[in-house]
Amino acid sequence: DEKARRVTRISKERAERIAKSHACVKCGEYSYKRVSVKPASARLEESLGVVWSTQQVCGVCDTHFELGIDEDGTVVYDG
Repeated sequence: DEKARRVTRISKERAERIAKSHACVKCGEYSYKRVSVKPASARLEESLGVVWSTQQVCGVCDTHFELGIDEDGTVVYDG
């Protein structure tokens, strides 16, 4: 079952595109100074079903925030 779940997960590149297409949580802009995508922690994966975690810095208002993305590419949380 775990092997089947790993096969259907979105790629890191796809998670990065999803993160860049998500508006800043403060100002609503889509320009970023930095977007970092990493595998989610085991705790996040178990509790929220998140497989990718992103750290983002807005290029307009300099807000730092993160996104959690599940295996289907859905944003589970932002903030």
